[in-house]
Amino acid sequence: MKFRDASGVKAVGEGWWSASLAEDWDIVGNTNGGYMQAISARASSLSVGGRDPVSVTGHFTRPGRTGPVTIETEVVRHGRRFSVVRSRMIQGESIILETLGTYSEASTRDHEILLSDIPPADIPGPESCVPIVPAIEGSFPPPIFGEIDVRIDPATAAGFSGETAQAAPLVAGWFHLKDDEELDPFALIFSSDAFPPTAFAANFPIGWTPTLELTVHVRAPRATGWIRCQFKSHFITGGFIEEDGLFWDEAGRLVAQSRQLALVSTSGG
Repeated sequence: MKFRDASGVKAVGEGWWSASLAEDWDIVGNTNGGYMQAISARASSLSVGGRDPVSVTGHFTRPGRTGPVTIETEVVRHGRRFSVVRSRMIQGESIILETLGTYSEASTRDHEILLSDIPPADIPGPESCVPIVPAIEGSFPPPIFGEIDVRIDPATAAGFSGETAQAAPLVAGWFHLKDDEELDPFALIFSSDAFPPTAFAANFPIGWTPTLELTVHVRAPRATGWIRCQFKSHFITGGFIEEDGLFWDEAGRLVAQSRQLALVSTSGG
């Protein structure tokens, strides 16, 4: 299923939208958080005339499951250049995600580069990286990798191939939507949560990292082809791990940034 179809929303009333969390866009039964956030952002965008997301923060309150959801949107501010929208994604009788985001017209944004002091991640091309293919049997890799194309830099892939993991909690690679579908701002939001956790790439006794909060800054409104992605973690303390993500298009232009806070659970937890 194309991402645009899987993340589509339909107006059902003033400030209310319906959507469906598609089958196979999950990890062990829990719908992917970045995918859920992209759906909420799409509803929020439509509530202010289709303005593009600039920054969206989501707090995940319960796991999402395959099936229908309702999104309630509240326009907090609708200004000349920027709009601020709050949303709640509801499944059954439970709120499963709350977001707050800023949205703008792409044509009003200044695209001049005044500073860019981190170069694109130095990784091999997609053809030389390790594709993640969903398992025929078992739960890992999960079925969501049959819906998208994610390829891991061999230097950071050991923890996903059964080999001894590297020392650093670092994952880098390439993300692409199948059928050359355009990477719109909502696909960029989804890409921030489409890679395996950094903790899996390092030799840590961590088996589960459910997302608590995810913030995505969309720095460019559109991208095509492959995007180069890099995720790093610097602290695993107090039962939490953060992931900082950077995303560049094929021309080396920064298109998005992300920060995610996840709960740390041991492999037996």
